[in-house]
Amino acid sequence: MAKPWQSDQAIIVVNLGSPEAPTEKAVRRYLREFLMDRHVLNLPFLLRWLLVNLVIAPFRAKRSAQAYRKIWTDEGSPLIAITERFVAELAKHTDAPVYAAMRYGSPERKIPTVMEQVRRAGFKRVFVVPLYPHYAQATTGTVFAQASRIARKLGLELKFLPRFYWYSAYLDLLAEKIKEVASTHDFVLFSYHGLPESHIRKTDKFGYCLRSADCCRKIHLTHFTCYRHQVIATTESVATRAGLKPGQYTYAFQSRLGRGRWLEPATQELVPQLVRRGIKRLSVIAPAFVADNLETLEELDIAVRDLFLRAGGEKFTYIPCLNDEPRWVQAFAQLIA
Repeated sequence: MAKPWQSDQAIIVVNLGSPEAPTEKAVRRYLREFLMDRHVLNLPFLLRWLLVNLVIAPFRAKRSAQAYRKIWTDEGSPLIAITERFVAELAKHTDAPVYAAMRYGSPERKIPTVMEQVRRAGFKRVFVVPLYPHYAQATTGTVFAQASRIARKLGLELKFLPRFYWYSAYLDLLAEKIKEVASTHDFVLFSYHGLPESHIRKTDKFGYCLRSADCCRKIHLTHFTCYRHQVIATTESVATRAGLKPGQYTYAFQSRLGRGRWLEPATQELVPQLVRRGIKRLSVIAPAFVADNLETLEELDIAVRDLFLRAGGEKFTYIPCLNDEPRWVQAFAQLIA
């Protein structure tokens, strides 16, 4: 059991969020909220407003709604359903009350609403835990910014977990998932959510990032906030634990938006190249997520699967996220303790 906690402290576990329904209207509303966040779309306000409201949301909503309908369940959004199950199980392993919150989406699930619930319940301290293993301003950064602002407003003392990609249990459980399928596959692709290079540079206070091909493999203080370094470190650590050899795995980045320079290689561009290199049996894992969602269930398990098979691949296996697996729940309780 992960205890003891101070009696006046509550835990808030935060995930990204989801549209309230797989409809064009709901997705358009969600996209506007998500992309108008300056931590996500790093543009001046007026340019960001014009781009989001006149270009991206109107034209992307229909396509995104179709993608959401492919993965929607009787419980609603998989991301929200999985996160809420995870939090319910997590609460059984700690003395502190645990709340689930979302950064975007339905008002009753958002961080301000949940933090107000915590205050009304009489708690004075709040431990905010984003479900993102790696630090990025578009994920952990925006959660910290909003939670800090609301904590000051409500008079709550805030503690925060900024990253956990280094956590041995997280790495070990991912490696075990790979071991379960590795013997029947030629190659493992670690696919991470993409990030614009501008985001990497913005969090780099030393002017170090992206200056050389091997910058992420050297020791530097900026790695505390360098998403690229952290995903490379995750890939190498998990591959070692899974017994993968060089040439049996690599990493790539998915989910690009816009025409700016993004981290490379791109998953959708790399997959056909792997087939041309002779990879016929591919397994894909997405360590940037601990709960399955649109980017894993639709983009990887449907779209990338189809891309691989159409390119000449023979066997494709998507390795699910850790989700609410009992051992992951228990390990996470120990982590936040």
